[in-house]
Amino acid sequence: MNDTIVAVATSLGVGAISIIRLSGKDSLSIATSIFKGKDLTKVNSHTIHYGFIVDNDSVIDEVLVNVMRSPKTYTTEDTVEINCHGGISTTNRILELLVEKGARLAEPGEFTKRAFLNGRIDLIEAESVSDLISSKSDKQRTLAINGVNGRITKIVRELKDKILNIIANIEVNIDYPEYEDAIEVTPDYLQAQLVSIEKEMELLLSNSEIGKIIKSGIDIALVGRPNVGKSSILNALLNEDKAIVTDISGTTRDVIEAKMNLKGIEINLIDTAGIRETTDVVEKIGVDKSKQIINQADLVVLVLNNNEELTEEDKNLLKITQEKENIIFINKTDLENKLQLPDNVNVIKGNTKDLDGLEELKKKIIEMYNLDKIADKDLTYLSNVRQITLVKEALESIKKAIEDADSSIPVDMLEIHLRNAFDNLGVLIGEKYEDELVDKLFKNFCLGK
Repeated sequence: MNDTIVAVATSLGVGAISIIRLSGKDSLSIATSIFKGKDLTKVNSHTIHYGFIVDNDSVIDEVLVNVMRSPKTYTTEDTVEINCHGGISTTNRILELLVEKGARLAEPGEFTKRAFLNGRIDLIEAESVSDLISSKSDKQRTLAINGVNGRITKIVRELKDKILNIIANIEVNIDYPEYEDAIEVTPDYLQAQLVSIEKEMELLLSNSEIGKIIKSGIDIALVGRPNVGKSSILNALLNEDKAIVTDISGTTRDVIEAKMNLKGIEINLIDTAGIRETTDVVEKIGVDKSKQIINQADLVVLVLNNNEELTEEDKNLLKITQEKENIIFINKTDLENKLQLPDNVNVIKGNTKDLDGLEELKKKIIEMYNLDKIADKDLTYLSNVRQITLVKEALESIKKAIEDADSSIPVDMLEIHLRNAFDNLGVLIGEKYEDELVDKLFKNFCLGK
């Protein structure tokens, strides 16, 4: 934290400009040592200055330099951003000069890590910064910006305040029973307060499933025997020839992945190798991968051939996929019908020749995951496993407190559960943290952020 760090904040490559960012107590003096224009240590904060980057008497580039003084900066430290011409050679040379003058190359996410450690942002806001950078859809961007803006943090802090208020009243009742203005913590009072908190946490967790869908998308596996038309369906949904399609059984031997957008949600389509018994070593590897993907996918689309009778392999696939979220798609309806399925099986019928059934397939996915409703939500959700796990642990503590209150357990014993819930919510926003956890979180960031 005492070092002055430096990194390229823009993508390295050919472009109009590159931005090189410095942060730390020596930022202004280090930048001044290679800047021919003004003494940056004497200029006003939040100003921009024209000049040249020089190495001794050699001009490296013509630049604009932004100067931002502590504490009103991203990291709360003195910060300098050098806007140079884009290009790998120029950008790297300026970066090398700054390191030679005393700056240290920043680690991934170190600027945001400093913003967190210096108290400018909390841990949820920091994670949302990373999500914002990597967002690929408008909904992902909205979800991330709501985290950056502190909307999720506000919900968590309100829950913490409610729990703290109950703990404070318990403490007053125990330590100062003569204090008449304090709220008397009766079983009825506890029940009302704790049940209200429980409902808020359950709603937060319920909505987190939507957040997970927005952030990570939906993994949909196309599975079935060889030559039932899985790759053709993939190509038709994407409207491009992503997968090779032939009449030869077993053409797809490895997993093919592609992405499409449905109601603003990223759909990860996974075309798998046809599942059948085989002695071909390469094909067998593909079949094994397909079986693994069935377990990992959020949704399985089992493709059956309308022109063939149900085989033992089809029956086995029906059995394997029945425990998963699944859709059965009967393909090749343009050919003679030879397939008979039990009456209680819901199917979508179609073919890729006439593009029949594909819109119905999309509508079914939208219906199963309520994608239409997601479009109308305000998108203020938890969005990763760490956040969801901590809220689940806090909720479990609240449930235990409710059970103890029902059992007339002394309130000082019940307070233990409330403190556990309070602490978990504190860890969620980073009021309490372990260095190892913080290091791990910020390693996933890009350099320069």
